[in-house]
Amino acid sequence: MRPRSVRFAFMAVLAAGGLVFAYGAQAQGGAAGQKSAGAVATPRLPDGKPDFSGMWNGRNGRGGGGEEGEGGGGESAVPAEGIHAVITSRRCAPNQTPCDEQTNQTVDQEFTNRVGANRPLYKPEFWDKVQNLDVNTNYKDPIFVCQPYGVPRVGPPVKIMQSDKEIVFFYAAGGAGTQPEDFRIIPTDGRKHDPVRSQDVLYYGDSVGHWEGDTLVIDSVGFNDTTWIERGGYFHSDLMHVIEKLSRDGNTLKYSVTVDDPQVLLQPWDMTPRMLKLNADPNATIHEGDPCHEEDSNNISTRIHH
Repeated sequence: MRPRSVRFAFMAVLAAGGLVFAYGAQAQGGAAGQKSAGAVATPRLPDGKPDFSGMWNGRNGRGGGGEEGEGGGGESAVPAEGIHAVITSRRCAPNQTPCDEQTNQTVDQEFTNRVGANRPLYKPEFWDKVQNLDVNTNYKDPIFVCQPYGVPRVGPPVKIMQSDKEIVFFYAAGGAGTQPEDFRIIPTDGRKHDPVRSQDVLYYGDSVGHWEGDTLVIDSVGFNDTTWIERGGYFHSDLMHVIEKLSRDGNTLKYSVTVDDPQVLLQPWDMTPRMLKLNADPNATIHEGDPCHEEDSNNISTRIHH
């Protein structure tokens, strides 16, 4: 008769082995299940084009038009490569000594907390302006005076509704900025730019879309020059030309942007693509944001509001 301790140890080994085997089988089954569950077919409209309709990114619909700290355009809309690098490659502000650590607790942090190395290249004569806008972000950034983010700074939409002739983008209120809930209605029937609106000065530009295979290409012109391409003083002229591209693979939406502004940029700038996930929550919505606050009421001495 074997000692009880030896028999107990033997039984424990068998039990442990069974648990390991069961866990391994479960893990393999789970991985296979996840893989098969992720292989979602891309939904299409009756005309065969991919259907981008849905709420994209984040709980309650947030994520497409929020903070820019995750690459510009949404706290959930992360760059495609998923890499965030802190770059300190620009000269310091006069009041930053040293400038290898964060010295400003507001959003004016581009010198010490730049996220991602992919930045637009300006013509040499405009770098002083970029630096000045950056150093003085706290009162020169247009979002602090109740201006919308504009395109392309607003980033990808939070919600999309699509038909065979047009696509509608809905944007959530911006996190720390003043971006209101807003929308764009973009024709996708192959029409050209409107001859009047394309010469206008708009925050979102005059936009028209066309298809290149399964990719929707949105061409926008007719911008004002009051918005920024992205935080950090990256301004643009009223000759800016923006190309947005959207493609869908199952429940993943890829959003990429090219900014061309020959008046101030050395070359077109390809912004870091963003990958968005479909929000399948049926209760997801775009929350109402705070209104733009009037900060000058106490200084008005007459009934004339300038």
